[in-house]
Amino acid sequence: MTIDTKDMLNSILSSISRIDYVRPDDIPNIDLYMDQVTTFMEKELASSKRHEDDKILTKTMINNYAKNNLLPPPVKKKYSKEHLLIMIFIYYFKNFLSIKDIETMLEPITDKYFDTDQDFDITSIYKEVCELEKSRIPEFEKEIIRSYNSSKKCFDEAPENDRDSLQLFAFICNLSFDIYVKKQIVEKLLDNFPDLLHSENTGVKKDSAQKKK
Repeated sequence: MTIDTKDMLNSILSSISRIDYVRPDDIPNIDLYMDQVTTFMEKELASSKRHEDDKILTKTMINNYAKNNLLPPPVKKKYSKEHLLIMIFIYYFKNFLSIKDIETMLEPITDKYFDTDQDFDITSIYKEVCELEKSRIPEFEKEIIRSYNSSKKCFDEAPENDRDSLQLFAFICNLSFDIYVKKQIVEKLLDNFPDLLHSENTGVKKDSAQKKK
């Protein structure tokens, strides 16, 4: 059977072009109870589900995030807009990072910017990161096309009946290699994340002290 990889690629590229993020303005300005949170997340992130019966977020998940210090505790059993933004970060990170790694990355952010009176807060961070990621979509599309074209040049010597499936296998391996390498980089950065933050904060304090002198 011939695999129509060209149609498959077009479908993938079409899906990527539609990738968007939950905008803070779409989140209610009132604090939400647990059931309201799960309903909102299910609706807003439904397009990211692989299977129809997949769960975006459950009560158990939210309780576990709080227990593992990924999520600041609710106030009177209610969750704020900033709580929901943190949950969205967790939702995406948990696909490729451990709970401990997510805690390492989010804890300094929530400690400093969650529920603050400053203008620069969790919402500001979320917006900036999402805009950065959205701007990279055209670059990703080109990268995927290059990966696809490279895989189509493989297995010229393979039996003709097997060539399509082997080239598809090569395409998947090529994409997977990108994920593997980037995951290694992220984990290496996280292993040094506390030290990097400490050195940066120390540097800021030194600069401030020098200015005072």
